[in-house]
Amino acid sequence: QVQLVESGGGYVQAGGSLRLSCATSGSIGRLNAMGWYRQAPGKQRELVARITSGGSTNYADAVKGRFTISRDNAKNTVALQMNSLKPEDTAVYYCYADIVPGLVRYDVWGQGTQVIVSS
Repeated sequence: QVQLVESGGGYVQAGGSLRLSCATSGSIGRLNAMGWYRQAPGKQRELVARITSGGSTNYADAVKGRFTISRDNAKNTVALQMNSLKPEDTAVYYCYADIVPGLVRYDVWGQGTQVIVSS
């Protein structure tokens, strides 16, 4: 059974930092892109950051210059360093991974980790 497990969420004051981590387990096969989405109450889920197997990255405009995504291909993990946090960053953050266990691609999602940023 393939699983993603997020960690590192919590409560922080504006201007502070958090680092989210996502660990994979199970028979994932080939691991392609990985990344993070977030969803605030009453709002649409949005892409925060994405990183390909080759290291190419994409960021939402709202987090550019503040967040950094990275991955460890040997450990099959992905992390999100979040600096200069703002109250509008408050959301549940979800890790995802694009995997190819055989000949078919799948998107696998974690259960989410809560981030709360107070003024």
